[in-house]
Amino acid sequence: MTESKRFTAATFLTLAFLASIGSNAHAATCGSSAGGYEAWKQQFAGEARAKGIGANTIQALMATNYAQATINADRGQRSFSLSLEAFLAKRGANAIVSKGRQLRRSQAALFSSIEQRYGVPPGPLLAIWGMETGFGSQRGNQNMLASIATLAYDCRRSAYFTEHLYAALQLIDRGALSPSQRGSMHGEVGQTQFMPKAILAYGTGNLENAANALSSTANFLRAHGWKAGAGYQPGEPNFAAIQAWNAAGVYQKAIALMGRQIDGGE
Repeated sequence: MTESKRFTAATFLTLAFLASIGSNAHAATCGSSAGGYEAWKQQFAGEARAKGIGANTIQALMATNYAQATINADRGQRSFSLSLEAFLAKRGANAIVSKGRQLRRSQAALFSSIEQRYGVPPGPLLAIWGMETGFGSQRGNQNMLASIATLAYDCRRSAYFTEHLYAALQLIDRGALSPSQRGSMHGEVGQTQFMPKAILAYGTGNLENAANALSSTANFLRAHGWKAGAGYQPGEPNFAAIQAWNAAGVYQKAIALMGRQIDGGE
């Protein structure tokens, strides 16, 4: 059995847990304002308790406040509608490429090890790292649990974020995340901004550590079809794995372009 197909017992338990969320994942009544959040927490806590989430983790959930800043950010994602040229300028692509090239050289041993294991070259990993957190300098200061709970309550994408909320609760139960974990507006955490469900599936260690975060990102890309040695520009085989990382077309093209420039092309 190859390494890419080897599953641990923990992986099977994780998959079984996520599958158990199933049809009643968003049974608690969603809402569109802060008014119903406390009642929703009571409903959701009962469901989570029935699925085996521990008392201390439930208590942490009940202590969260409605994250209005998260809702505002969720409603205002305008940069993804920009042209590629404008998006690159807004995100500081030239600075990301320059810093990415420096890190590719200075951390050559790390990136060689990651590529040998996962088949993913430095360029796209560095582009993602630079785009997501400015190479770790901007990881967000929102309470992760409050952000994800608020989005699970919010009717706009309740089912999607409910799965991430259950994953976050499981990670807190395991001690892999703290109830006070800080992250970005939508609950993303770590150097490359993983959502909780992705941490369960692809995380290779503490994502506040750059090497672990980069390895986890490469693991994610490989799991989504990345083939060693194949191209990753639009129309090439590995572009689909980049598409799996982020749904915005302009973001996908930016990662591919910056990755190519970091890897040595123009």
